[in-house]
Amino acid sequence: MALNASTTLPYDAAAVTRVFTDEGFLQHMSRHVGGALESLTVDGEITGPFTLTAVRTMPTTRLPDMARKFVGETLTVTQTERWAAPAADGSREARVEMAVAGVPLSVTAVQRLVADGEKTRVDLQGAVSSSIPFLGGKIAGAAEPMIGKALNIQAAEAQRWLETH
Repeated sequence: MALNASTTLPYDAAAVTRVFTDEGFLQHMSRHVGGALESLTVDGEITGPFTLTAVRTMPTTRLPDMARKFVGETLTVTQTERWAAPAADGSREARVEMAVAGVPLSVTAVQRLVADGEKTRVDLQGAVSSSIPFLGGKIAGAAEPMIGKALNIQAAEAQRWLETH
């Protein structure tokens, strides 16, 4: 299933990068959806190219019943983001991969932070796929709008975080 989402934050791309990679913010986001941040590693400096790997446990309460039968009460999700160095205007790009332990569901995407003066447009484009016979398309279809919604929640929470920290 195709994944496309976009939102704008009233902060420059450097500030958005800092909040999207801040351990406190990532813990907050995990708790916000009822999960927990189990581990976080950042290889490299966020001012240049770097790789962020976050492992979270997430509740399955928002998944369709048919999916919960297969995965149980929680999921362990590993998200790897390979960030390029910022462009001259501060814009950035990250290649994002998400894998769910024990579930043949994957997300591959490109997240762009597009600098627009003091604002940043966050664009996410990618695909959600599942190789479960017969149900894979339905599961991927159910996951796709949840991921788009998650981007909007992340942006709203990032704005609140930046206003208070």
